[in-house]
Amino acid sequence: MISFWETKHFTQYDFIIIGSGLTGLSLAAEIKENNPLKSVLVLERGLFPSGASTKNAGFACFGSVSELISDIDLIGERTVVEMVKNRVNGLSILRNRLTDKHLDFKPFGGYELIFIEGNTDWNYNLNRLNKLLEDFFKSNVFSFTPHLVNEFGFNKALIKSIICNPFEAQIDTGLMMKSLIEYVSQLGVKIITGAEVINYSIVNNNVELEVKSVNGVASIFKASKIAFCSNAFTKKFFPNLEIIPGRGQVLVTKPIDNLKINGTFHFDDGYYYFRNFNDRIIFGGGRNLDFINETTLEFGNTDLIQDTLNTFLEEVIIPGINFEIDQKWSGIMAFGHNKQPIIEKINDNVFVGARLNGMGVAISSNVAKQLAEKML
Repeated sequence: MISFWETKHFTQYDFIIIGSGLTGLSLAAEIKENNPLKSVLVLERGLFPSGASTKNAGFACFGSVSELISDIDLIGERTVVEMVKNRVNGLSILRNRLTDKHLDFKPFGGYELIFIEGNTDWNYNLNRLNKLLEDFFKSNVFSFTPHLVNEFGFNKALIKSIICNPFEAQIDTGLMMKSLIEYVSQLGVKIITGAEVINYSIVNNNVELEVKSVNGVASIFKASKIAFCSNAFTKKFFPNLEIIPGRGQVLVTKPIDNLKINGTFHFDDGYYYFRNFNDRIIFGGGRNLDFINETTLEFGNTDLIQDTLNTFLEEVIIPGINFEIDQKWSGIMAFGHNKQPIIEKINDNVFVGARLNGMGVAISSNVAKQLAEKML
């Protein structure tokens, strides 16, 4: 039960966005930047964004060679090129909006590990991708850098070479989200956390949202238009949309003396990814080991994946170096078979921006921009 005053001043808005992750907050920014007098509310069911925006490993990436080649086999060359462009353009929007300082953006480059055992025709695939992307980047994106195997301290008995991509970078995920929250708040966006949307309905050409607070009491919020930007959790409201959840497990080590790696790294079609954060290693991935159980909305870690990450650390990434795990966590992503995000008008009042295919940092700003164009 809420008061007359709360109903009058806290529950009615021009726009309500469900989800305070990268997409939701970027959409709020787009709306207020273009329509500063419009009122915007963001509702978040958790205390922090509930998907992966505050739980990813901190990559400003657009894909490794093996991942992009795998995507070409799935969706074709033209679609992959457009996908890469959208990722780069999305990062540009994010960087311009927040500045590199507020992302802790570090252009250390990206690298893919090439294992001794493997049948991939790396020369052909590297040249193929460089040819496809040269018009956009005006230079080769990928190059072989075998000398870095020794420089980074990887196991030379297992790693044959490394492919370098100078256009990738690291970010500080927590700083990024903190800065984005502060940015939209300064624009006048209202954010309420601990507010779970239970249902919505169209009443007299407006939307009424039933929202449950942390104390279990339900309240009604109203808006002219709403947008669901809750990524994998959007499936609850739109079961017919192809939204496949995918859990990403991540760990971070305690500080490691004389750590040699510096940059962002991938292997195995992008299913494994690691980076340094100062003198720590943040390492995630491995959901391809158990697709069935990692296709879930439940947070958590499993022995199978955590043990595999530990083994790669011990045998491949920092062989012969003692390390301790400081923290483990997981995030929930959303995927689709065509690798494209959902940017959809459901009706005149309801919109969806979701299914970012594990590339939220890169594409969320672009998704939000396109969604705002549909809503405004």
